Amino acid sequence: MIKIRLQRKGRIRRPIYHIVVADSRSPRDGRIIEQVGRFDGVTEKKETILNEDRIMYWLDTGAQPTDSVRKILRTEGVLYKRHLKMWGKSDEEIEAAMQEWKAYRDSKQGEEVTRRDQVKAALAAEEKEFKKQVETKSAEAAKEVAEEAAAEAEEVAAEETTEEVAEEAVEETSTEETEAVEEVAETTEEAPAEEPVVEEVAEEAPAEEEKKEEEPAAEETKEEVAEEPAEEASEEAAKTSVDMTAKEAADHISNTDLADLEGFVTDAEERKTVLAAWESKKAE
Repeated sequence: MIKIRLQRKGRIRRPIYHIVVADSRSPRDGRIIEQVGRFDGVTEKKETILNEDRIMYWLDTGAQPTDSVRKILRTEGVLYKRHLKMWGKSDEEIEAAMQEWKAYRDSKQGEEVTRRDQVKAALAAEEKEFKKQVETKSAEAAKEVAEEAAAEAEEVAAEETTEEVAEEAVEETSTEETEAVEEVAETTEEAPAEEPVVEEVAEEAPAEEEKKEEEPAAEETKEEVAEEPAEEASEEAAKTSVDMTAKEAADHISNTDLADLEGFVTDAEERKTVLAAWESKKAE
């Protein structure tokens, strides 16, 4: 079968295509029958050159254009012109219809949105949605912090109340003991020799109680200091692409080894740019 297809020329990342007629069994850059046009969609020229007479000849002969060539022929109006001829239109009618069609095509091209604009719009929408999610999470975190602070304040107030009650009880106990010692001293002459011992016992009791109160506080401080590095490490390890902007997540994927990215892109990730960067990283 005879095909009208593209034959790649030019340089790396700046391709130029020849529109050629060739046997479908020939390789892409192999032997051709005839060159009938040239397509340049990358360089500054961005031109399309077609030999319409030869293309019409090969189409009438039975040559089949590929999908890419068919799109080019449709964009340049070659297929429309061929249909007009097949319908039996005169040359004047064909010329008038082609001018009208080209005017309509040019007006539509001005309204078309480029792929770059579509990507920018998609990124802007993703960034807006991401910021909205971050604000919601921040509000929830602030609410949780406020609730925790209120609970801690209540605990501190309860502890202070307990300490005050304990101190009052200790003071009452020491006062009662002192009064008892004084009464004994008044009734007996030997009691004064034993008073220092009683006073020492009365003084040691509050000291021991204060020491016992300080020990739990010291243990709580050590536990808090030990828990802080663990919490920070867990927060860093739990950070995923959802916690970053699309650009930050894409840059992180590009600049990080694939082995270190395990679990970074989660099933909840829906942003196209991040998923594209992830697929590109896995394909390397």
